[in-house]
Amino acid sequence: MKTMYGVINAMTTPFNVDGSVDYESLKNQVDFLIEKGVNCLYPLGTTGEMYLLSTDERKKVAETVVKHANNRAIVYIHVGSMTTAEACELAKHASDIGADGIGAVTPSYFGCSDRAMIQYYKDISSSVPNDFPIYLYSIPQCSGNDIKPEVAQRIVDICPNVVGIKYSYPDMIRVLNYLRINNGNFSVLVGPDKLFYPGLCCGAQGVVSGIAGPMPEPFVALYKAYKEGNHELCAKLSKTCGDVTDLLRCGSDMAVFKNVLVKRGIIKNSCMRKPLLDLEADDAANIWKEVQKYL
Repeated sequence: MKTMYGVINAMTTPFNVDGSVDYESLKNQVDFLIEKGVNCLYPLGTTGEMYLLSTDERKKVAETVVKHANNRAIVYIHVGSMTTAEACELAKHASDIGADGIGAVTPSYFGCSDRAMIQYYKDISSSVPNDFPIYLYSIPQCSGNDIKPEVAQRIVDICPNVVGIKYSYPDMIRVLNYLRINNGNFSVLVGPDKLFYPGLCCGAQGVVSGIAGPMPEPFVALYKAYKEGNHELCAKLSKTCGDVTDLLRCGSDMAVFKNVLVKRGIIKNSCMRKPLLDLEADDAANIWKEVQKYL
């Protein structure tokens, strides 16, 4: 089973001015990321505004990315949903269209017991073939639910196709504990962009980065330096990644990403889906002025 590694971009979902999904810009985004050396594409997560899309839109976005990537990069589809039924439907769809695997965020908003958490992932796992890989996804500061290491281990014990976890909270002790799951045979990806290099040094396989969508260059360069064993260069590039992350507001507003992608000629519009809003013009101009220093 293929696992994710290196620089994994949590892709944005571009929209037209009328609010519809801009699939041509989505294809351009796929080409841009692959040409820049991003290792894996991961659409339809938090950065992709997944809860603001219909089930049909999520399916078509997944189909577009998988088809246009055409095996040039690993493609995982995020399928986490507000209902288990929709998550399972999207999981099966991702398998059917030839994605390399899926990720699923924990249940969101409603408090979830460990027993309910395990059942949620068991249901998703059962909806796809046993050799179709699944990543758990914990972002407790947004979802309101956490996956404790011992719960993750129990999930792995009963779901043979759960191969790893994306952990999006800045807790390196937790990362180390996840790395011990399944006797160390467990793929751990960090979510906070600034933890890319520290995570690699601890044994994580990569970063799921929103920042690497509009600004992939420093992240790709860092991973290349790491693979070459050039840790002095890694330290310098890690600082650059951190500076760029701060500049793009740590992914707290996806409109920042979309505005930079527009300025770079990758997507046509920086539209968000309400209730989210685009940046004000002065704000967008100031960010772009600073971004150009890193290009």
